[in-house]
Amino acid sequence: MSDEHTRQGTGPDGGRTVERLVAAWLAETEEHDSVAAAEARDGWERGALSERAAQDLATWVTARVTDTGFSEDEGPYVEGPVRITPADKDTVHAWLRARGHPV
Repeated sequence: MSDEHTRQGTGPDGGRTVERLVAAWLAETEEHDSVAAAEARDGWERGALSERAAQDLATWVTARVTDTGFSEDEGPYVEGPVRITPADKDTVHAWLRARGHPV
């Protein structure tokens, strides 16, 4: 399958998860740094994130894990605009590594 299919969320390697989280990341980035968001969106749409954007995405998804899978006694549920599990984070990191980005 081509990168375009994976980016659009139809690939077998977590593309839907990546697309969902990239959309949330771009929306949040837009709120804080419109120039960085525009550059990242352009790279995303071309199918090639810049190294800066890739690292920002990797850091963002790590920091935004909202569903830890722990019970109330084990740890908190963190509210956020999207549900992000540790597995989602791992999927995004693997997706980035598969495209040559060190994560």
